[in-house]
Amino acid sequence: MARPTSKADLLAAATKGFTKLSNFVDNLPVSALTAAFVFEDRDRSVRDVLWHLHRWHRMLIEWHRIGCLEGGVPAVPGEGYTWRTLPDLNQRIWVSAQTVAHQDARSALETSHAEVIGLIEKHTNEEIFSRGAYAWTKSTTLGAYFVGGTSSHYDWAMKKLRRHQRTFSG
Repeated sequence: MARPTSKADLLAAATKGFTKLSNFVDNLPVSALTAAFVFEDRDRSVRDVLWHLHRWHRMLIEWHRIGCLEGGVPAVPGEGYTWRTLPDLNQRIWVSAQTVAHQDARSALETSHAEVIGLIEKHTNEEIFSRGAYAWTKSTTLGAYFVGGTSSHYDWAMKKLRRHQRTFSG
């Protein structure tokens, strides 16, 4: 699917990507859900990937609250981080996943996905895809953040989980 350029396309891509991801996880053998990835990677389990997606949803929801609802400037990508130090932020997310049960990560992701969809639904097409609609998005659009936090991120997760499925022997 091409990168969404309308609210309808964004909602469709986010919903389709999430459904595909959920169905994929549902169809993994139970043993694969908790097994460690056999390939070298920051994320080492299905839980880690699901928690990563959830935490990025939570950051997106926070950016939206501060930037769109309060008119402020959120710390993007996170307080004390820049896009260049993204690996450090993602490592912090991975560390936080280590105390979370798989089902809790899954439930949290389902909830945060629904919240992000709700945010998208509240905006007009122009608010989502017009540059300058929100000062905090600077030279990009709110839609770019929504795409990055949903459909594009779900594609990233699917690649990682497919690789796990191919290499899993259990």
